Amino acid sequence: MTTTNRAAVLYGAQDIRVDDRPLPEPGETDVLVSMRSGGICGSDMHYFAEGRNGTNVLRQPTVLGHEGAGVVVAAGARASVAVGTPVVIEPAVPCGVCASCLAGRYNVCPDGYCFGSPPTDGLFSQSVVVPAASVHELPAAVPPEIGAVIEPLAVAVWAVERAEVAAGHRVLITGAGPIGLLVLQVALAAGAAEVIVTDVNDARLAVATALGASQVVNTAREPLDATGIDRLIECSGSPAALAGGILTLRPAARATVVGQARPTIDGLPLGFLQRYEIDLVTAFRYANAFPTAIRLAASGEVDVRSVITATFPLERVADALVAPVADPTNLKVLITY
Repeated sequence: MTTTNRAAVLYGAQDIRVDDRPLPEPGETDVLVSMRSGGICGSDMHYFAEGRNGTNVLRQPTVLGHEGAGVVVAAGARASVAVGTPVVIEPAVPCGVCASCLAGRYNVCPDGYCFGSPPTDGLFSQSVVVPAASVHELPAAVPPEIGAVIEPLAVAVWAVERAEVAAGHRVLITGAGPIGLLVLQVALAAGAAEVIVTDVNDARLAVATALGASQVVNTAREPLDATGIDRLIECSGSPAALAGGILTLRPAARATVVGQARPTIDGLPLGFLQRYEIDLVTAFRYANAFPTAIRLAASGEVDVRSVITATFPLERVADALVAPVADPTNLKVLITY
């Protein structure tokens, strides 16, 4: 086995380099994963473009990437995963002892860390060491070469769970990026009777139609004309989309914010929410969502390949990080190793 390890290290805004680093060794409860796929997320793009994502600022050279899958090639003495197992990595590592973790809401643990969130090194590396508890075995139907998409699918699963989508519901999804398109498929799998998808990108809306959307609306050209919606799942990060979507909801409905929210939002129709007792909830990452995501992908209820539009080798990680901007038809861009 080689003793060097190629990794995509961010040094500053617009400055990412593929460096040779020492091959990491797993601890007693860790596994060493030979990576097969990594996914480009909006947060990776922000770190590359601006040297920050929201309030988190790059303070030292850091390996990017939190979506990843590969094959276990070594394991610590007390690791419970066998060598040769194909796995997807759950990148957020909670403390496990705080009140949130003990309540099963480890996604909001205030003391955990996440791979690829500076200063914690991420998964855009030929090999990574992670806790054995952070990996989930992939079935043959989901090869590790596309397994990185399970992480954003877990985001979609958690979003639909937080939205409490049930059989017969009419659902509005604002934003047809990779998360929105995965949410569409998960909502249909949950029994939604009608799913309307909005965006300003016709190519993305065409994919939504192909994946089973009942109606698509390009809100750059036409107003959203809908009423009596049971569930709004906001995936665009647009305050206008959130405010407009809320106004389509029936009394006692639910709006769920999934897209990265602004620190504050003016124009939120709070009086409307109160008058009709509409629940406004948020979704952050996921909790216990990976097994469901893997099952949906393996069964074909969710077509994870439908959101993969480009692949780049690790050496071209800089091109991968700008690909969704350079070509707006791109959805999920993968790194291959």
